[in-house]
Amino acid sequence: MHEAHEHHHGYISDKSRYLARLKRIEGQARGLHRMVDEEKYCIDILTQISALKSALDGVAMGLLEDHLQHCVVDAARAGGEEAEAKLKEASAAIARLVRS
Repeated sequence: MHEAHEHHHGYISDKSRYLARLKRIEGQARGLHRMVDEEKYCIDILTQISALKSALDGVAMGLLEDHLQHCVVDAARAGGEEAEAKLKEASAAIARLVRS
């Protein structure tokens, strides 16, 4: 678990937009469950899985961009160990996204 930070994270200003996107993603996931339960055509299910992955990628990229523009830029301005740690953290997050 990451320790709690006292400052607000970059996505806070777009929190309602992220929550709305995640709610749509939840609906897509429920739709996939229903499609499998109803034994829909495999290609149709795969198409919906692709759409769901794309929607999740969109949220991830938005959060990453917000993180880079706020947390990483702020840390870079401060310099020192925190800047180095934030850059490593961002690099690791990007690597995880690329592998997924």
